[in-house]
Amino acid sequence: MTEPTNPQLQPMPEDWQRALAVVAHPDDLEYGCSAAVAAWTDAGREVAYVLATRGEAGIDTVAPDECGPLREREQRASAAVVGVPVVEFLDHRDGVVEYGPALRRDIAAAIRRHRPELVITLNHRDTWGGVAWNTPDHVAVGRATLDAAGDAGNRWIFPELSAQGLQPWNGVRWVAVAGSATPTHAVDASAGLERAVGSLLEHRAYIEALTDEEPEAYVRNFLTGVAKSVGERFGGRPAVAFELFSR
Repeated sequence: MTEPTNPQLQPMPEDWQRALAVVAHPDDLEYGCSAAVAAWTDAGREVAYVLATRGEAGIDTVAPDECGPLREREQRASAAVVGVPVVEFLDHRDGVVEYGPALRRDIAAAIRRHRPELVITLNHRDTWGGVAWNTPDHVAVGRATLDAAGDAGNRWIFPELSAQGLQPWNGVRWVAVAGSATPTHAVDASAGLERAVGSLLEHRAYIEALTDEEPEAYVRNFLTGVAKSVGERFGGRPAVAFELFSR
């Protein structure tokens, strides 16, 4: 029997309390999954954000030493809109993040600090599914996050973390990848979509440099369009999609 080309997406697991989202740049989560984050925080779950960079190379017309603090402020305001009080930055250099032990160690340390059951990251593959090329930072951070979820539980990998008081955490049960071309699960975005729009709009300086379109129209059209498209595989409800890996 032939498998359907676009099978229905399954609901994300709900038997967890703490999540940690690890991405490369300010705005990565807002383009990818903040409607889901809003739904989770509304339900009383704890979500924290860790960003590898401050996005300082992201606006051509703003020098990095000015851009980094600006985008950090926008990211903190953006996270607050969807109920996320904790935003941390690892201070890797924007645009040239390198996959390797240093990045894995920093992310493993964050996982040990926050002790999540669910870890969220962004598409770690070379493309967005087709000819749209992904950025090296997304690839490096996404791949390192998948690996660090295991590193965090092994006391013999990065033993210096234990010496710093960060004891192994083997409690990561899933890693959910937003922006995947091969999603498996989804979260109903109905209740969180308006806050997702508000959250992305907090990145106003970045958006105004990115497009000539009026910012709210641009943000609303993008997020509602994606949520509606995902919803075609989730019972017709607007949704946020993830590719879910179990540990």
